Amino acid sequence: MLRPEIPPTSPSAPAGSPSSVEARSQGPRYNFGLQETPQRCPSAQAASSSSPPGTSGAAGDRSSSSSLPQHPPSAQPAQGSYFTNKRPYAENTLASHFTVGTSSSSARDSNYPQILKTPLSAGNPQRPGYKSWTLQMEYSATSSSAVSAHSPSVIVAVVEGRGLARGEIGMASIDLKSPQIILSQFADNTTYAKVITKLKILSPLEIIMSNTACVVGNSTKLFTLITENFKNVNFTTVQRKYFNETKGLEYIEQLCITEFSTVLMEVQSKYYCLAAVAALLKYVEFIQNSVYAPKSLKICFQGSEQTAMIDSSSTQNLELLINNQDSRNNHTLFGVLNYTKTPGGSRRLRSNILEPLIDVETINMRLDCVQELLQDEELFFGLQSVIARFLDTEQLLSVLVQIPKQDTVNAAESKITNLIYLKHTLELVDPLKITLKNCNTPLLRAYHGSLEDKRFVIILDKIKTVINDDARYMKGCLNMRTQKCYAVRSNINEFLDIARRTYTEIVDDIAGMISQLAEKYSLPLRTSFSSTRGFFIQMTTDCTALTNDQLPSEFIKISKVKNSYSFTSADLIKMNERCQESLREIYHMTYMIVCKLLSEIYEHIHCLYKLSDTVSMLDMLLSFAHACTLSDYVRPEFTDTLAIKHGWHPILEKISVEKPVANNTYITEGSNFFIITGPNMSGKSTYLKQIALCQIMAQIGSYVPAEYASFRIAEQIFTRISTDDDIETNSSTFMKEMKEIAYILHNANDKSLILIDELGRGTNTEEGIGICYAVCEYLLSLKAFTLFATHFLELCHIDVLYPNVENVHFEVQHVKNTSRNKEAILYTYKLSKGLTEEKNYGLKAAEVSSLPTSIVLDAKEITSQITRQILQSQRSTPELERQRAVYHLATRLVQTARNSQLDPDSLRTYLSNLKKKYEADFPRDEQVSGNTEE
Repeated sequence: MLRPEIPPTSPSAPAGSPSSVEARSQGPRYNFGLQETPQRCPSAQAASSSSPPGTSGAAGDRSSSSSLPQHPPSAQPAQGSYFTNKRPYAENTLASHFTVGTSSSSARDSNYPQILKTPLSAGNPQRPGYKSWTLQMEYSATSSSAVSAHSPSVIVAVVEGRGLARGEIGMASIDLKSPQIILSQFADNTTYAKVITKLKILSPLEIIMSNTACVVGNSTKLFTLITENFKNVNFTTVQRKYFNETKGLEYIEQLCITEFSTVLMEVQSKYYCLAAVAALLKYVEFIQNSVYAPKSLKICFQGSEQTAMIDSSSTQNLELLINNQDSRNNHTLFGVLNYTKTPGGSRRLRSNILEPLIDVETINMRLDCVQELLQDEELFFGLQSVIARFLDTEQLLSVLVQIPKQDTVNAAESKITNLIYLKHTLELVDPLKITLKNCNTPLLRAYHGSLEDKRFVIILDKIKTVINDDARYMKGCLNMRTQKCYAVRSNINEFLDIARRTYTEIVDDIAGMISQLAEKYSLPLRTSFSSTRGFFIQMTTDCTALTNDQLPSEFIKISKVKNSYSFTSADLIKMNERCQESLREIYHMTYMIVCKLLSEIYEHIHCLYKLSDTVSMLDMLLSFAHACTLSDYVRPEFTDTLAIKHGWHPILEKISVEKPVANNTYITEGSNFFIITGPNMSGKSTYLKQIALCQIMAQIGSYVPAEYASFRIAEQIFTRISTDDDIETNSSTFMKEMKEIAYILHNANDKSLILIDELGRGTNTEEGIGICYAVCEYLLSLKAFTLFATHFLELCHIDVLYPNVENVHFEVQHVKNTSRNKEAILYTYKLSKGLTEEKNYGLKAAEVSSLPTSIVLDAKEITSQITRQILQSQRSTPELERQRAVYHLATRLVQTARNSQLDPDSLRTYLSNLKKKYEADFPRDEQVSGNTEE
């Protein structure tokens, strides 16, 4: 049974705070058999503003002076935002969408209280000291130009098999802004790397697990790992009985739209993801106080093999979404590529960066589209113009397919608003179709074909039989209110027409009353409106125009900003109350008509899922093309070789005034392990990140910063770059290094791209070298492409034993510093073959500092002795050099046989040159035999 539960009290933000931080509403809470797990979560803020889907318009609470429309306004395409009133959860039976506060480390110093969810669960003791979030349903102003637009809105249910099935994971997730459920089921190892990575990508607002996994003192390893990795996420435990695979299958049969019903065949034997979706939908239905309409959800099953895996540590190290120095700036890969115009396009770009594609055919289809957009300027600008006018189609769908359990004024207002947005969206289908008419690439032609769906016309025609042609999304809360009042055509409901005439008369009376007051007191009064105050009076004047520098006593609730006065009167307040009563009648009768209309178009609404996919994908491809126009990017190829000619760092290019230094990269299966050396600050870490960023850009279908680029598809991308300690997990720098490298060793395969920067620095030199050597030997047994940056020059001699090792270094130049009469190092940031010629550059850095001269001299002497001893034991032999030359020749021949596109004459010349190089590298027989006799 659902029982009311009194929530913990929490102060909320002022009702009038404009489009910004708002504390969560405090409505009734329920016991759903849920238990809260202990969290050390900082206080969070709910960014709540009520703009229409996909807009980032002006704050709705801002008062705006306006001439009062008395009749249905003429059609005017405009942009802005409409903010609904802030209201408690109990009144939000169905709102336009959920805005839920994000929990982040940046919120630790917030003035808002620390709250977490604490409903009780039968059979589990409540852990003390933890409170709970409540949900507030509002429109959210979304900006496609910032990562902050991606406030958490995903709820995930996770369940693990028991007994022999332990390690089999079922997951189900739903985005509260999008009516789509994603199911997953996969086997994971004891590190649960796949689960953690998937959850990091989803960036959930809340995670639901079974209460049996979270028993105090006896929780499962999966639960422990998730709570450690997601400290700022709300956790809710649900009784095990709600994880019911039979009920999950019934939910899918009932709610999945016809076009995606094949998912039933995929999941009918995947019991764990079915159990997860059953608990998820039951919980979402509970917190929303609404149900989804039958055959209204897009439900799909995603395995774990369709995209590349990038773990959360690598996401942070590579600064894919958030800049490590300043989370507010956009010096990230997302910031480099994000020129999207819609929230859907921005979300798609974000998810693609976190999960790059591994299917070459799909990637090339995207690249073909980007190429056509770059070559056809008219198509590029035409498509960009149309896409920019779309609202957030996914969010709009999410609201339309929900049926409130109670009919309230807010629910009515929301439905009317979203029907107007739906009309606005459907009217853009034809312009988009016309723009794509003459496209050549298969993907763009496919999108054009999807827009030929007759259901778009059917829905729009049905809407136009009820809704006025000039009812549309407009800027300003008063304009949008007028649109909703006059949305339904005249003569459909006689009582509605009477109510609207009454509303018009009241508005006229308000305008007339304010005009009379202006004449009475000889003041420049004007009528203004805000969503929180309703109609009020504004005046801009000098104090000299006022008698005794005061307003007449008739005016109340006076506020002043510079020379602008805002106030009202007792009569105006009464008129506003009458206006609200009239509006409630209008909204109620309009809502009845809208509900009937929606029931007629539900069977056709599934085409909007295709439209949503089309718009978001086109927006992302346009963003890629836009990024190319700002820099000299090149289309990548896909082979079995990582070859980049004059490639540069995309984020560094955005930051720097001058173009970054370009470098070449050539990694093959025969030379798949690069050891990179060079002084501090010579560019090693930047180069490693550059390779990974270019790889990700190529695999999402973007052009890359280089003159030529060829990539091997990477199924996994691992990095070990950061050297910070971690107080929260009680890990020192060295322990953190070991945890990260252990994760790589457990999960890497032959198709991985591995980037390791200065491993072993957190312990003494001998142990550091030993660990590095052992790790290198393990990775050398794989065919993964590995780049290993190190200051341990002793490690470079591993190429004597392993012919697939290549040594490269960053060059530096020595410049005479005349002012200090000392040598200074000039960094060239150029990558060259071989070991670095710079010896003891750490000592040189120490010499420049204030370290005593005697200590520096002793350090130099000791270092030279140790180096001589190590080099004597690692000398190469002619036999090893012969084997190395044979190995390199064989790998080059295999690579040529696989990928060569040369004509016969060019191929003959290439093979001849290859032979000469081999003979030059090959030790003579007499040299080998002579050394053998010795």
